[in-house]
Amino acid sequence: MRVTWDQVFAWRLRRQFVRPRAAADVVAVAERLGGIQAQVTSAAETAAALRLPSAEPGGVAAALESGALIKTWAVRGTLHAITPGFARAVLPLLASARIWEKPSWQKNFGASPAQVAALAEAVGTVLDDAVLTRAELVTALLADSRFHALGEQLGSGWGAVLKPLAWQGVLCHGPARGANITFTSPARAAREWGPLLAPDAAAARVITTYLGAYGPATQEAFNAWLMRGAFGKTAVRQWFADLGDALTEVDIEGRRAWLRTVDAEDLATTTPESSVHLLGPFDQYILGPGTNDTTLLPAEHRAKVSRTAGWISPLVLTDGRITGTWETGDDTLTVTMFSGELPATRLLREEITAVGRATARPGPVGLELRTA
Repeated sequence: MRVTWDQVFAWRLRRQFVRPRAAADVVAVAERLGGIQAQVTSAAETAAALRLPSAEPGGVAAALESGALIKTWAVRGTLHAITPGFARAVLPLLASARIWEKPSWQKNFGASPAQVAALAEAVGTVLDDAVLTRAELVTALLADSRFHALGEQLGSGWGAVLKPLAWQGVLCHGPARGANITFTSPARAAREWGPLLAPDAAAARVITTYLGAYGPATQEAFNAWLMRGAFGKTAVRQWFADLGDALTEVDIEGRRAWLRTVDAEDLATTTPESSVHLLGPFDQYILGPGTNDTTLLPAEHRAKVSRTAGWISPLVLTDGRITGTWETGDDTLTVTMFSGELPATRLLREEITAVGRATARPGPVGLELRTA
């Protein structure tokens, strides 16, 4: 099956609820995208609201409070708001990498596999029926002499030694308590919870979810999205092979990639249309394929999107390709295009209205256009 990149980007825009926006809710957006990155709470709210026709920020927080979503460390070891059903698949798949058993991880974070196993058991007991701040959780754990040497790591805001526990389904984030984050068990946080899937079954669910939003994609792109390439190529190749006829191989102007077979006809009949869209920081549209995808984001402009300290800039999309970034001031939205070709002001103003709604900005917003 052969398709063009223009078809692929038009199809992804539709599948990711960018064009048109979803006649759905925040939970449906999180389910389709395989989670909404929530390292920055406001970015998660913007990502969801921009994909809905009339929603304002607050939908992610409401879904977390109701238990329709949970917040936990998921793909790439970053915080995501995800559905409990997807969590039961992606978490055990991440855990199967056993990265805490690698010497480099133990050297960096000072916890042995035996200590991680002991932590998982202890945290599971402590959080079985509780919601604790980080300080309260650390205090409870340090009452056990086995964990005295891990005090600094347990108290770190990076949460490195807690991530393996999240992947094992032992803990997730609970409701904020003032300025403090809290932790609890997924069984307590989620509206519906159940056993974690076995890794092979989990791989099938996670791969098909990924390809349903970011396909057609290579196995390498999936591996990078999942855990920054932590899984061996042989294992990933076998997961894809196990899906058999559920996947179709696609040629995108010379790039071989994979697509869900159920989506093949839809992609093949997709007709590209001219469009301009604004998406917020840390958006899944770029995090799914990755900032190294030079067809989506030209290499010479990558540093303008993937910036220092892991910051991902707000995006300007032209026909599905990343063609610039944007930022807001007091009453002006400044669009900086990578080249001298500026998008139609009329189309941009429609997007500015959506950004104003999605970020709850009061009053009208002016527009300034620049080129990098």
